[in-house]
Amino acid sequence: MTYHPKSDFIAVMMERGFLADCTDYQGLDDALIAGVVPGYIGYDATAKSLHVGHLMNIMMLRWLQKTGHKPITLMGGGTTKVGDPSFRADERPLLTAEAIDANIDGMNKVFARYLSYGDGASDAIMLNNAEWLDGLNYLEFLRDIGRHFSVNRMLSFESVKSRLDREQSLSFLEFNYMILQAYDFLELNRRYGCLLQMGGSDQWGNIVNGIDLTRRVLDNEIYGLTTPLLTTSDGRKMGKSASGAVWLNSEMLSPYEFWQFWRNTTDADVGRFLKIFTDLPVEECDRLAALAGSEINEGKIILANEATALLHGSEAAATAESTAREVFEKGGVGDDLPTLVLTADEVAGDGMSIVQILVRSGLAKSGKEAKRLIAENGARLDDAPLTDAGLMIDAGALASPIKLSAGKKRHALVQLTP
Repeated sequence: MTYHPKSDFIAVMMERGFLADCTDYQGLDDALIAGVVPGYIGYDATAKSLHVGHLMNIMMLRWLQKTGHKPITLMGGGTTKVGDPSFRADERPLLTAEAIDANIDGMNKVFARYLSYGDGASDAIMLNNAEWLDGLNYLEFLRDIGRHFSVNRMLSFESVKSRLDREQSLSFLEFNYMILQAYDFLELNRRYGCLLQMGGSDQWGNIVNGIDLTRRVLDNEIYGLTTPLLTTSDGRKMGKSASGAVWLNSEMLSPYEFWQFWRNTTDADVGRFLKIFTDLPVEECDRLAALAGSEINEGKIILANEATALLHGSEAAATAESTAREVFEKGGVGDDLPTLVLTADEVAGDGMSIVQILVRSGLAKSGKEAKRLIAENGARLDDAPLTDAGLMIDAGALASPIKLSAGKKRHALVQLTP
């Protein structure tokens, strides 16, 4: 449909490519015009850090705040104990309460980079659904909330249907997840006046359930808005690099590696990613996307700088750019490259194999991949082709740091403990 929004927030969502669908464009638009709208996104605490796959909806919360509304980051201290089955082939491993709390602490660091928290009308607030889920009385919950859910309808949602169609087991524990998420929206509306839930398009069924439940129990109108599934122009899921997940916490992925991830964006994705992952005006994003030939690299560097500055600060972005220039243009090693530090004991005697070092440094996922990299002339040692998969690196070879490369764009330093 073509909808012409009156509110700044929906206009931004549309022109920057965030919007896949909305449960009621007119109703949400009217609410956004009428006053401050609290809106939330939920995050289950399944890892110590968020990753690039979460960044699109974090930027949605950022724009919600920039257009005068109130973001709510809801940590899934309760729902993580169940696990979201949406479009998964198997059940998530269950985490202990201590592990969940530790993961929430790790994830909280990132939100403060993008959102301003406080007590003001449009200041963000952070909540944990354990606040209302941990103390639920099962029989009361079944009677008061469970009676509003049709199992027939729940089975028709694509996220559940796809799992059943593949004849993959769906436990009763997981089946309850969508009821708990719907209950989150109800409680957020009741306690904090929350009017909007946002999420990826895979969350549509869960969001609609929450809207229906809140209408039935509280007789309140609330809204849902989803983002498209973000893939790169060559069809890959956004958020994976050659060496694994692109984490947002600096202790799990260095600012340089984060910068490099964006610098390696394919030409066709530059404009789209600038609109989604930076605050740059749309006109500037379009200008950079239109650059041809090698000039598109200017757009990639600006994308890398802007995205890195938002997360790690402008100084980290500048350092990453200068390191990259030193590595690629001058053939130097740079101070900010990912570094593998080995002890003298590890390289005693014959030393450590170059295959093992490639894996330890993160340049290859396995010994098999490292050997293939060498066989296909994709590995370099101090900028010289690495051809011997049986090479052993001993303490003498590490008298000064060595630089390993996988392809043209991925590098690591290897050195001995001082």
